[in-house]
Amino acid sequence: MWYEDIFKQLEELRDPVRAVQMEAYMRNQFPFLGIAAAPRKAVYQKEFRKALKERIIDFHFVEICFSKSEREFHYAGVDYLLAVQSILLPEDLMKIKKYIMMKSWWDTVDGLDGVVGSLVLCYPELKETMVEWSLEDNIWIRRVAIDHQLLFKEKTDTNLLAKIIKNNLNDTEFFINKAIGWSLRDYSKSNPEWVTNFINENKSLMAPLSIREGSKYI
Repeated sequence: MWYEDIFKQLEELRDPVRAVQMEAYMRNQFPFLGIAAAPRKAVYQKEFRKALKERIIDFHFVEICFSKSEREFHYAGVDYLLAVQSILLPEDLMKIKKYIMMKSWWDTVDGLDGVVGSLVLCYPELKETMVEWSLEDNIWIRRVAIDHQLLFKEKTDTNLLAKIIKNNLNDTEFFINKAIGWSLRDYSKSNPEWVTNFINENKSLMAPLSIREGSKYI
C-alpha cells in the first residue's frame, strides 16, 4: 500500500530519549516515537499533497494511523485529514467525529478542529450539527463544537458561536472553559465589541478561566 513506506520511515526515526520527554510533556497519555514535528511531516507531506491533487481520500489509512500505539501515527492521521480537508464532503463529518473520540487528548482534537471548521464553512447546513455536538456528553466533541470557528474572522457566525458557548456555560471542565476562552479571544481580534458585550452579559455563568482568556486582547 502507498502508506507502508511512511510507517517504515517514521519507525526508523524513533528516538527513545526524545520520546520520554514528549511523553512527559503530554502527561504520559500515550507512548511516542520521539520525532519532532518538522522531520515527521517531511516524511509524508509529498504523499499527502499527491492525495489532494488526485482528489483521493483514504480513510483506511487514517484508521490504521489511529489503531497504532505511538502518538506520531495519530498525528499523521490528523495531518492527512487536514491536507485533504478541502475535498471532504458533509457525510464525512461522522467519520471525523469518530476520530475525535479515538485516543482523545487536546493535541489531536485541536487538529481535527480545523478539519471540522473547514467542512462547516463549506457546508453551512452542518451548523445545526455543531449545536447538537455542543450538547453531547463527550467533552472533546463539545470542545470541537466550541472552537470549530477559530480563525473564521469576519466569516464567524456570531449567533452560532453564542448559542454553542451558552450551551456550555457554568461547566467545571477545564478543557471546555479553555475552549470557550480561546473562541472568544480569537474572535475578539476581529470584533472586540461583540466579545466584550458577550462577556459582560454572561460573566455570572462564565468560569474565570474563560473570562481571562476571552478578554486577553480586549
